[in-house]
Amino acid sequence: MFTGIVEELGEVTAVEQLSEASRFRLRGPLVTDGAKHGDSIAVNGVCLTVVDTADGEFTADVMQETLNRSGLGALQPGSRVNLERPMALGGRLGGHLVQGHVDGTGTILSRTPSEHWEIVKVSLPENLARYVVEKGSITVDGVSLTVVEAAADYFTISLIPTTLALTTLGIKQPGDPVNLEVDVLAKYVERLLAAGVDPLTARADEPEETDR
Repeated sequence: MFTGIVEELGEVTAVEQLSEASRFRLRGPLVTDGAKHGDSIAVNGVCLTVVDTADGEFTADVMQETLNRSGLGALQPGSRVNLERPMALGGRLGGHLVQGHVDGTGTILSRTPSEHWEIVKVSLPENLARYVVEKGSITVDGVSLTVVEAAADYFTISLIPTTLALTTLGIKQPGDPVNLEVDVLAKYVERLLAAGVDPLTARADEPEETDR
């Protein structure tokens, strides 16, 4: 589980094409400090498993399903990426609950700079639109953000100077793809309502009491 608060702006150092998969080598001295085989690191919002680490870099294998559902397949050596380690239990939840399971991809449509922030417009796949609401949370390339405007086929986000400086959202241009993860709580509520369950009163089935 992640929070969408990017810890480090990393870099892809190598990409090896495998049979129905790719092996990425990424540089991130902060997120690899103490990391070991089997740990998780979010790369542009995609939860990946660490294969090995050395000299501030780590290797991760990415299966075809992940390449198909995210923008990781477009990464090349030299690409900059947002990196985040999993949240620690008992720590502060700075963003919102993020699984690192990308729901789809969008495209940067426009950027409108102002004196103290920048408004970015992102296309929204039709199957994700119902989960995105004004003032709600969404993860864009692994960055937890608040939705400013939610339309049927796009949404806008407001980026502060810190986000622009410390994440890839500061260098993404119109036409560039981004990974999107919607709020998982909205998907759970939808599932319950579709089953005719009231989320406010629902509780797990309890075993019937027996006579003693």
